[in-house]
Amino acid sequence: MWQVLIVEDDPQTREFFAASVARSAELALAASMGSVAQACDWLGRAGNAVDVLLVDLGLPDGSGLDVIRFARQRHPQCEPLVISMFGDEDHVLASIEAGALGYIHKDSTPENVADAVVQMKLGASPISPMIARRVLAKYLTLRATPAAAAAAPATFPIPPASMPLSAKELQVLELIARGYSYAETARLQNVSVHTVRSHIKSLYGKLAVHSKNEAVFEAARLGLLSSYAAPARH
Repeated sequence: MWQVLIVEDDPQTREFFAASVARSAELALAASMGSVAQACDWLGRAGNAVDVLLVDLGLPDGSGLDVIRFARQRHPQCEPLVISMFGDEDHVLASIEAGALGYIHKDSTPENVADAVVQMKLGASPISPMIARRVLAKYLTLRATPAAAAAAPATFPIPPASMPLSAKELQVLELIARGYSYAETARLQNVSVHTVRSHIKSLYGKLAVHSKNEAVFEAARLGLLSSYAAPARH
């Protein structure tokens, strides 16, 4: 089980996150608190272990970025996931530079926070669509400058033919892309949810991506999703 530390100053939100973690068979709540000082004190204590840091940026005594940096320093295996009201690209990029592997805006917090945490531990980088669009827009703006355009490659690199997706991985990706949950996909494929997650982790690695949207885009660009027809959703 992965140990989760929650750092959120709003008591109701903190309880919501904790309840979601408690419902997951793959996660365990290590501790929860509401300030930078409390979090750093807990992280600095010998014997405390943490695999996931679920953290807000706007804390009463400082920034969640400080908690991310401290956690990554003391617990290198810890993977931080930011859930914050700040949705601008500057906060997102600063979080990524500090070591965050995912960024979810509080206005679009998933009902099952634990699922986002598990996806991240399996290799994904959860990010709210609104935030992803803003970051992408800034990236495209930077690439549009003459210097960046001159340095940019003319085409995207094609993965080697020795790394194709398996038929099962393609089927799982198609179903997930159509909006099926992991549980629904497992039922349609007559496999366990664990097997579905293993396929997701494997195809992320083969496509060199970190999220569902990136995987769908890359697979579609390579023409991989047109090789079979997935069942229609009822």
